[in-house]
Amino acid sequence: MMKLALIGATGFVGKAVLAEALTRGYAVTAIARNTQTIEVNSDKLTTAAVDIFDTGKLAAALEGHDAVVSSFNAGWGNPNLYNDFLKGSELIQQAVKQSGVKRLLVIGGAGSLYAAPGLQLVDTPQFPAEWKAGATAARDYLSILKKEEDLDWTFLSPAINLHPGERTGKFRLGTDEPVFDEAGHADISVEDMAVAILDELENNQFVKRRFTLGY
Repeated sequence: MMKLALIGATGFVGKAVLAEALTRGYAVTAIARNTQTIEVNSDKLTTAAVDIFDTGKLAAALEGHDAVVSSFNAGWGNPNLYNDFLKGSELIQQAVKQSGVKRLLVIGGAGSLYAAPGLQLVDTPQFPAEWKAGATAARDYLSILKKEEDLDWTFLSPAINLHPGERTGKFRLGTDEPVFDEAGHADISVEDMAVAILDELENNQFVKRRFTLGY
């Protein structure tokens, strides 16, 4: 039975990953600043209220797990989103190393995917201004993570359109470019993205690499 530490367990992506992990029989430690909103009841679930900026406490909470999934989000309405996301992500990376866990899967954004050779989505004129700070932070953190040598890391860029939906288990994987369907859409439900996240932890297809997905 895999022991999974899930950072950001109360968020949009985190909730879906938590549900999928428990369905698969994982033992999950759900980590968030406020865990009182977690309404799931399972004998395989442990909660830990931790501020990710407290590196020592976070490292202690991560010890003994087989893998860490980070769905950390500094808050889309946060005026200091760029700096807080970068700092928080680097502190999580540091805490994972300090904990002795080797496997880290980070959920980033789609903005770092390439629209054309040398042109990332976040740098295109049509990229929504309200998402730019967060997308740029995730893109820049990927550049930092690529230099990480000690951890078996993976970075997941969601499809361009990530939305609530159904768990189908049917999707396609890619690496550095969006996965488009026949209609030219790059979509994935958060439920299917959770499937892909846990599949990656089991199959280790993209260790020290980035991947993406879509229908």
